Amino acid sequence: MFLLNLSLGELLGLFAAASGVLVALYLLDRSRRRQAVATLRFWQSADRPSAVRHRRRIQQPWSLALQLISVALLLLAISQLRFGDPDAGTRDHVLILDTSAWMSARGPKGVLMTAARASALAYLRALPERDRVMVIRADALATPAIGFESNRRVLARAIAQSRPSSSALNLPQAFALARRMQRLESRQPGEIVYIGAGRIPRTDLGQVAAPPNLRLISLPPPGDNFGLRRLTVHRAAEDPQLWEISVAAHNYSRTAQTVRVGLLFAGAPVGTRTATLAPGEEKIIDFRYRNRSGGWLEARLLTADSFPDDDRATLEVPSEPSVPVTVFSDDPDSFRPVLAANSWMQARFERPSAYHPVESGIVVLDRFCPDSLPVVDSIWIEPPINRSPIPVRYVEHNVALARWRSDHPLAAGLRTKDLRLKQTEVFAAAPGDIPIAETDTGPIILARPGKPKMVLLGFHPERSEMRYELAAPLLFANTLRWMAPELFRRRELSATTVGGTTVTFEPDTDLAGLRVTADNQESLPYTLEGNTARFFTATPGTVRVQTGDRELVYSQILPQMADAVWLAPRQARRGIPSASTAGPANRELWPLLALLGLAGLVLEWQLYGRGRLPSAPAAHPAGRSEGMKPKRPRFLTRRRPPSTARRAS
Repeated sequence: MFLLNLSLGELLGLFAAASGVLVALYLLDRSRRRQAVATLRFWQSADRPSAVRHRRRIQQPWSLALQLISVALLLLAISQLRFGDPDAGTRDHVLILDTSAWMSARGPKGVLMTAARASALAYLRALPERDRVMVIRADALATPAIGFESNRRVLARAIAQSRPSSSALNLPQAFALARRMQRLESRQPGEIVYIGAGRIPRTDLGQVAAPPNLRLISLPPPGDNFGLRRLTVHRAAEDPQLWEISVAAHNYSRTAQTVRVGLLFAGAPVGTRTATLAPGEEKIIDFRYRNRSGGWLEARLLTADSFPDDDRATLEVPSEPSVPVTVFSDDPDSFRPVLAANSWMQARFERPSAYHPVESGIVVLDRFCPDSLPVVDSIWIEPPINRSPIPVRYVEHNVALARWRSDHPLAAGLRTKDLRLKQTEVFAAAPGDIPIAETDTGPIILARPGKPKMVLLGFHPERSEMRYELAAPLLFANTLRWMAPELFRRRELSATTVGGTTVTFEPDTDLAGLRVTADNQESLPYTLEGNTARFFTATPGTVRVQTGDRELVYSQILPQMADAVWLAPRQARRGIPSASTAGPANRELWPLLALLGLAGLVLEWQLYGRGRLPSAPAAHPAGRSEGMKPKRPRFLTRRRPPSTARRAS
């Protein structure tokens, strides 16, 4: 026997206070009664009242006892008296509620998440009132929604606030968390209940260890589903204005499906493809689209299924960048082949006599120096000796190019063997200048970083012996890449699913400056094994992977759909338990105690209540003798000893 709401001391204290008040009221009950008499002539005056000692005693002990018993019963009802051991029959259960992306699918009875919440509430109703339940929301990360709690309203609120996420279910992690919480915080472990669709990644099938106290409440399977897994866009290598688009579609159904995939740019249809997918098959569907401007690219499944959230993927495609290059030269034909090879360059050729200040882009100055230095990045070809922005020490003839600064981007990939120049200028480098190419006497190609950037060549690559070398066009390309790196950055845009992402780089990629950043420019943790990087995100967003001249943009907007079905072991209990099998329960006694207490108070009022005043006695009949004296009521007569005079008479 134990009390649920009050301790024994609290119960005894309340009962002592209530019983003390009742006993005091019974002892202090001195109420008067009205008595009708014939006349006041029979009253005798007294010189002084006689002292009367009243014995303090309870006039109606059975009434007091009945009231005390009724109060005791009401206090026991408030305390919720229970029989048995307080801990006996009280178990702690863990309810794992599947909140993965699959719970947004539609089944025969509606959305799976709605059915899961209804099943969870039905399980709570089947449990004894004193059993505690912990709710865990399980998707890619298993997180407790509420600790062990017996208040059903609090538990129902936590269940009602559960929503499907965008990630797949990590069932091994959810089972491990449930077992750990029962081991650490439960008094008497109960069941571990899983309510969900049972869809997990195929790689997790061999890692699921079902607990021995598992109960499975399965949901009706959804209908056929097929969705997009990835949308990838990148510029074609042979034509920068041509977009190469790849759409990956996956069939999650158990039967073959024929799907139609449509491609839209800026809301206008640009292509449609049809593909047949076997059960569990994933197929790549390719598109090509020519466009120089930017806009929204959308891939859409045109075949309806039970899960519409993965039927649409969008990407914001940036416009093709371009940089104006203004060439002031009397021999523009020597620059046309180099600049025409890059479609991102908007070359304009003018005579040195028509020089004017350029406010944007890159300026190429061929063998002349303007009155004022350019305010933008500039390339100087054989600047005048007396007006060069960097002093020229002297001019050398028939000199061999000794070495390149191969660790600098301007000289990346440049190799020359036995190259001799008929004539070249040798510059006097200042602190901070970077020698790119040198002879034995000094630098002949010099770079000055800062704003604006400046590159000086002591010879003309297209009018010297270097024009027969591969180093000539590479030198111009490296110079333009150093001044405008955004033109040469290779971008690859992908709309993918949330969760884990694997990026494989080319074997010669320099991964020393690898950066993985999120929308807020904060770095994301990643692992790097060889040329493969892996990172994880649990919520939709955009992740940028940058290394060297390559930028990969992952717009993780698609839900992560698991492609395998987990089957619970045969010994696991299934379904919602009945009240008889849910475990031992303590019967509620407070309603019966409250009814008995109220019945006792009502009975006491009927038997001993003083709500009615006694009726007046009947009047004397008219024919009664006048000499007959009425009998005086005892409690209205105050007797006194007779006086001495009356005794003498």
